[in-house]
Amino acid sequence: MVEQDKTQEASAAHSPFSEVPIEIVVSVGRSRPLVRDLLNLKPDSVLPLDRKIADPVELYVGDKLIATGELEEAEEGEAGQLAVRLTAVADLQRGL
Repeated sequence: MVEQDKTQEASAAHSPFSEVPIEIVVSVGRSRPLVRDLLNLKPDSVLPLDRKIADPVELYVGDKLIATGELEEAEEGEAGQLAVRLTAVADLQRGL
């Protein structure tokens, strides 16, 4: 099993697509305001989300869920820089 994993990693590293940048979207929650509430948004408005602060976040490439994780402060970089610690990752060897 370990040998198969190494073979898959090696083939992925040599793929012509391995150097193509992608965008990962981190979803922290959703809000479903009424249209009238949307039209009344202004600075300092607060939109309640369907999640709690301690709930996991979801990571997407396009509309494909690729992982879940927890928000934390990055160990490197600027103070306050957000990062995501992955807690579960989908099997991406078969593609997105």
